[in-house]
Amino acid sequence: MLSKLKTVATVAMFAVIAATSSAAIASPLRNSVPAPEFTGIEKWLNSDPLTIKQLQGKVVLVDFWTYTCINCINTLPYVKNWNQKYKDQGLVVIGVHTPEYPFERNTDNVRTAIKRFGISFPVAQDNEYATWSAYNNQYWPAFYLIDKKGQVVYTHFGEGDYAETEATIKALLAQK
Repeated sequence: MLSKLKTVATVAMFAVIAATSSAAIASPLRNSVPAPEFTGIEKWLNSDPLTIKQLQGKVVLVDFWTYTCINCINTLPYVKNWNQKYKDQGLVVIGVHTPEYPFERNTDNVRTAIKRFGISFPVAQDNEYATWSAYNNQYWPAFYLIDKKGQVVYTHFGEGDYAETEATIKALLAQK
């Protein structure tokens, strides 16, 4: 009987792990933290270099992505839409391209992907994972929303919860 219970408990545990690992994770942070600076960026594409300090007073969406990640590709229409819809209201979208595979480190490949996907917002090429590490990031795609004071106030990992993310963008833009 005890052996059977252990088996059932183990199967249940793996089911929970599998369900949570494939699901998107969104989190409005209870305690905001200062946004880390962009660091170790090899190249800036679509923009001159940017800093968190110079972006204070704006709402910033930092999007960690890589161009061959299907989940990242699936989020791009939403990110591009938010950029178009809210850039004149104070939203700045920064794509942080952090490669998963060696060929994704090539700047020409990243430029080609930016053109193919129609990305007009700034993209920081984070080949050494320096900004990725500064954010303690672990996922592609990952969104970090930074308020006008330079605080990370919301995170989202994976696909989905687009309405919640957009509602948070709107709420942050409405703050004084």
